[in-house]
Amino acid sequence: MKLFTKLFLSIILSAGFSQSMQAQVWTTQTSGTSNQLNGVYFISSTQGWVVGASGTILTTSNGGTTWTAQTSGTSNQLYGLYFTSSTQGWAVGASGTILTTSNGGTTWTAQTSGPSNQLYSLYFTSSTQGWVVGSSGTILTTSNGGTSWTTQTSGTSQELYSVFFTSATQGWVAGRNGTIIATNNGGTSWTSQTPSNPATFTGIYFTSATQGWVVGYGGTINT
Repeated sequence: MKLFTKLFLSIILSAGFSQSMQAQVWTTQTSGTSNQLNGVYFISSTQGWVVGASGTILTTSNGGTTWTAQTSGTSNQLYGLYFTSSTQGWAVGASGTILTTSNGGTTWTAQTSGPSNQLYSLYFTSSTQGWVVGSSGTILTTSNGGTSWTTQTSGTSQELYSVFFTSATQGWVAGRNGTIIATNNGGTSWTSQTPSNPATFTGIYFTSATQGWVVGYGGTINT
C-alpha cells in the first residue's frame, strides 16, 4: 500500500510539474532598437539593463514592460555588464571598452582598461573588486572599482568568454578550445583545468566553491 501511495504521489507531482513547465511561456518585449543585444543583467525582478551593438544600453524599472535607452558615450560593441547595486555597474566591449555608472546608468563614464582587446565578460565580488576577461587570454582586475585596471597573467592566448567568482579569491574563466582556468588567490596565478568534454566554452557558473557548470558549442555541458 505504501509503495502504491508513493507511486501515485510521484505521478501526481510529475504531472503538476509538467503542467507548470508548459504554463511557462516567453513573451516578446519591445526594446525600441533593432541593434543586436549581447548581454543582460537584472538586480531584481523589475530593474535591469541590456547592452549590445553600437554602444546600445537599455534599462527597465518595470521588468521590461518598457525599455529606455541610455547614453553610453561609445559606438563600440558592448558584450557584457555587471551591477553590484541599483546604482553601481559596469559594461565591457570592443577595443578595450569599459564603462561605469554610479547612478544606475543616467550617466556612463569610460574607464581606462589598458589593452585594446575585445572584452567579453566581467564579474565583481564587491563594489571595488572585479575582473574582466576577453580576447588573446586577457584578464584584467581592479581593487578600486575600476579607477585603475591591472593585467593578470592567464597563461593562455585563447579567447576568454566568461568569468565567475565565488569569493574574492576563488574564481574560474572559460573560453575557446576547451579553455578553463582557475585561481584561488584572486588571480595572482591561474591554473589550467581539464574538462571531460572539451569545446569552445561561452558560459561558466558556480553555486559553491566545488559545484559548477560550463557550457559551450555543440550543446556541450560539463560539470
